[in-house]
This record gives sequence, C-alpha cells and structure tokens, in this order.
Amino acid sequence: MPTARRIKLPAFSDLFLFTRILLFAASVPLLMRLRLTRLAALLEPGTTAGPVDPTRSNKICSYTEKAIRLGSPIVRHGCLTLGLTRYYFLRRTGMDVSLHFGMGRVGEKESFDGHCWLTRDGEPYFEARDPRPLYVEMWKISPKTGQSSMPAEESGLRRLRNV
Repeated sequence: MPTARRIKLPAFSDLFLFTRILLFAASVPLLMRLRLTRLAALLEPGTTAGPVDPTRSNKICSYTEKAIRLGSPIVRHGCLTLGLTRYYFLRRTGMDVSLHFGMGRVGEKESFDGHCWLTRDGEPYFEARDPRPLYVEMWKISPKTGQSSMPAEESGLRRLRNV
C-alpha cells in the first residue's frame, strides 16, 4: 500500500499577507495618479512598529515578486509596482527604508528611462545592481522627512542634463 505524501500548506497568515500584497500591487497604477505628496502620506504608516523581523521582511520582498509574476495581467510588471509595494509593507514592519524615483540615459540607444528603488541605511535594498550611478534621483519618499521631497543638491539636475 503506497504511503500518502504530506503536502505542507502555507500558514493562513502567509496567505493573508500574500493576498494583501497582491491587491496593493494591483492598485499601484491608481495610486500613481495621485500627487506625489499625497502618495507619500498614504504610503507612510500611521504608527511606528516594533523591532524589524528579518523573516517577515524577506517574505514581503519574496511575495511581492511572486504577486507581480502570478498576478499578470492585473498586476503590472516593473520597478514601480515592486518599489511601492515593498515600501508600503516594509514600512509597516518598522523597517527604515526610503523610496527613490530617478531618471537617466540607459541602454544601447541611451534614451531616457525612469527607475524606482529602495534604500536602507543609504544603500540600495533588494536591487540586482546599484541604480545610483545610472539614475539621477528626482524624488524621494522617506520616513526621516516624513514626506516626499526633491533632492537637495542641484548637481543632480545638472548631471541629468549632461547625461
């Protein structure tokens, strides 16, 4: 008589987290219609969470990628969905991350391209490569300022013109 294999199902809390991430990721196109100052206010949590749980933050990053992959065509692919979704959920775990929006000349044709990325402790977070040399930061949402802001340095705009 063959033995039955046990299938390990994910915990309800993990399914709930994945569903919330999927729904938020699907709403990103609507959120991007808001003024950036309003978007920043919506992305920031109302209260500060306790200590950061590294297991939960890794799940958030992993589930966001899965939601984008599995949620097509309802969920759009790209850095904007990835960045906003991760920022929203990571900030609710208490993680001190910032969300950056930049422009730069990228690729063989060197046409202008935009990119959105997270930083933690001043370094890119969950990025395959450092986007800072390729993109000039145009806007940032950060918990330290409590709001969105344009970069303070004028050299960034000059660098964009010369790129």
